[in-house]
Amino acid sequence: MKLKIYKAWMACLMFALGVIPLIALGNSDGNDIGQEGGHNNIAFIFLAIAMLLMSAKIGGLVERLGQPSVLGELIMGVALGNLGLFGIYVLEPIRSNEIIKFLAELGVVILLFQIGLESNIEKMKKVGVRAFLVAMVGVMVPFVLGTYIVGPLLLPGLSTTAYLFLGATLTATSVGITARVFKDLKKLHLPEAQIVLGAAVIDDVIGLIILAIVSAIATVGSVSVGAVSVISLKALAFLVGAIIIGQLSAPMLGRWISRIHTGTGMKFTLAISFAFILAFIAQKIGLAPIVGAFAAGLVLDPVHFKFFKEPEICEKTREVIKKSDKETKKSIEQILNNHTEKHVEELIEPLGHFLVPIFFVITGMGVDLKTLTNIPVLITALGITFIAFVGKLCSGIVAGKKMNKLLIGFGMVPRGEVGLIFAIMGKTLGVISNEMFSIIVIMVILSTLLTPPILTALLKKHKE
Repeated sequence: MKLKIYKAWMACLMFALGVIPLIALGNSDGNDIGQEGGHNNIAFIFLAIAMLLMSAKIGGLVERLGQPSVLGELIMGVALGNLGLFGIYVLEPIRSNEIIKFLAELGVVILLFQIGLESNIEKMKKVGVRAFLVAMVGVMVPFVLGTYIVGPLLLPGLSTTAYLFLGATLTATSVGITARVFKDLKKLHLPEAQIVLGAAVIDDVIGLIILAIVSAIATVGSVSVGAVSVISLKALAFLVGAIIIGQLSAPMLGRWISRIHTGTGMKFTLAISFAFILAFIAQKIGLAPIVGAFAAGLVLDPVHFKFFKEPEICEKTREVIKKSDKETKKSIEQILNNHTEKHVEELIEPLGHFLVPIFFVITGMGVDLKTLTNIPVLITALGITFIAFVGKLCSGIVAGKKMNKLLIGFGMVPRGEVGLIFAIMGKTLGVISNEMFSIIVIMVILSTLLTPPILTALLKKHKE
């Protein structure tokens, strides 16, 4: 059985990496496929999207090794982006194609919207002072180390804004990777796990504010205290305002729209439109669109959609409930409530399956392996990775006397998708060079790859 699965995956790999590029080559001379309005442009884009998605799914094989799928998507992107080293240049137009770029950017917005949905306001309220302290140390120490120490030391001669982006990238924490490890080992009930997950949520909010500040500084070209204060207040005002106004208006908006139609389609439309509108507003006031998308996810609590129920499902359910005893009725109601609470995330999930992997594969394609042939560059990447670990390990110090500080510190280490978002923003703004981008992605890959086995070992040794 395992051999058959292996052969199937190998066939997919051959299809994704071999057949599609050959088809593209066979139908084009390669000069017009990446140009706007080119004769084969649209056809090539269809092939490119199919190849990116297939490659991302094949990269997901790393999950069998206990690693998150994002790591495999990155690795596949790195492989595709460096085919030029073997004389294969057919995929080069993908890098500069505006449609592919837009899909990747849309994937980032959807990703942050999903993170916001998972990190609802009630969960944020329940995290204690320890989680807040862990988050603050986990953000400030890596930021200071990256911006003022390791940046100028290992990458001399760059602009102040470049160092700020490096520091901002080191502040990120991927809550998804850490949560997956705790969940797989059935350790989510541990106080250390609760602190890490709560701190990671707060870390995301602080990190997004830092990203907004650094992005605005890169655009305005100023690092004055006044500018930073204005940007900080703007970011905080937007997040707090969006959450407060959204919490007040979303239930009423949900009730009003449900009167038009109560189906799943309307529910999906309301959710995704809300995310896009807040992303638009965030962009208009000088913040990153992902800040708006994250805020939208925080606002859209499942209770806002309690009026959105399929009439036919409700009718069938009523019939079953009438014929059931008390215990069965209670079980059915509990199942329906659980389904309703997760329904919004379930509706957005297929869209995420389509767009988010494109972002990660395209990001991986931006890594130039030729930079690794330069020994100083490779040493720099390893040095920054070391600092990335040290910066987050420091956060465990403030977790409390009875807590496993190493477990909490390593739980904050993975950068994952959040670190990549910071890096891609810096590259888009022209602040981060190709060399620095490759170094940052290597740091993200190493922190993502090394942390799960370390956490697993620490959890197995941990005494409850």
